Amino acid sequence: MNLKLIDNEADLQLKNYDFNLFGRLVVTRTNDQWKYSEVLFDKVQTMKFPDENYKLSEVNQNGFAVGAFENDKCIGLAIFANNWNHYIYLDDLKVNPEYRKQGIASQLLEFAKKISKEQGYQGMYTIGQDNNLAACKFYLKNNFEIGGLNTRDYDFTKQLGKFDVYFYRKY
Repeated sequence: MNLKLIDNEADLQLKNYDFNLFGRLVVTRTNDQWKYSEVLFDKVQTMKFPDENYKLSEVNQNGFAVGAFENDKCIGLAIFANNWNHYIYLDDLKVNPEYRKQGIASQLLEFAKKISKEQGYQGMYTIGQDNNLAACKFYLKNNFEIGGLNTRDYDFTKQLGKFDVYFYRKY
């Protein structure tokens, strides 16, 4: 497997796949400290994000994308967007299910860290939905810290009650 900057629009079209929702990260803030606990659901559900139609020119204008490749096939993708606050924004991160649990997503983050540091960034951040416990635990395992909680974005949607957790990783 090799990692590289994406330079081909076709490589940006990595599909989204079903994933399990098996618990929630419950985030609280007390005395200027973020804390969390995990609550497991009684019933596991599956979810799938809609497939994106990324345009290479737009991705490159707004940031960059890195990919993991096996025999010239893109098996993992991370898309980053420029941001004003010295944290680059991780907009999307996905790995083909056949290649998961091999550390590829973590390697994509490390590769992107080098690139973003060269661009003057001092960290990266992303947003995870509180009911996607696997993603939240992944970010915490990869040296991200909780830096915020948005409890309002889903108020007027069919996802009422879901929250966004903001994860930050300083370099």
